Amino acid sequence: MATDSIQYDVLAREALRHVVREVLELARNEGLPGEHHFFITFQTRAPGVSMSDNLRAEFPEEMTVVLQHQYWDLEVTDEQFSVKLAFGGVPRELVVPFKAVTAFFDPSVQFGLQFTSNLTEEDAPTPGPAEVDISEDDKKPDEPGEVVSLDAFRKK
Repeated sequence: MATDSIQYDVLAREALRHVVREVLELARNEGLPGEHHFFITFQTRAPGVSMSDNLRAEFPEEMTVVLQHQYWDLEVTDEQFSVKLAFGGVPRELVVPFKAVTAFFDPSVQFGLQFTSNLTEEDAPTPGPAEVDISEDDKKPDEPGEVVSLDAFRKK
């Protein structure tokens, strides 16, 4: 069997991560169109992931967040995205490198991607702040965000 010197699997995985990046940029620039919303699963201990210690204690390995109604300050770069979500009514910022993402699902159109991870320390972008200070003037959510497991959507 020939050796894959081109590493097609790595190229394909990066191309699919680019799809996630483009979708999040669309949501950042134009909002979520129609009924679209996203379930994004990521490794919480992956290099570059920034989140509160409380959330990391609750989700020590993997976490799924939903971007639908209650999210703020979505930012997207080539390497990562950051977003503020409410957990128990408390806004928290998450910074997630795209290489930490293990699954992306848009249930409105039944579109999903799953990724294997091969993260290393040098893959990590510079992490953002673990906690976000919210002043009284900042927008506060009416209800908490939702964290769900993608297992319900995976084919067995």
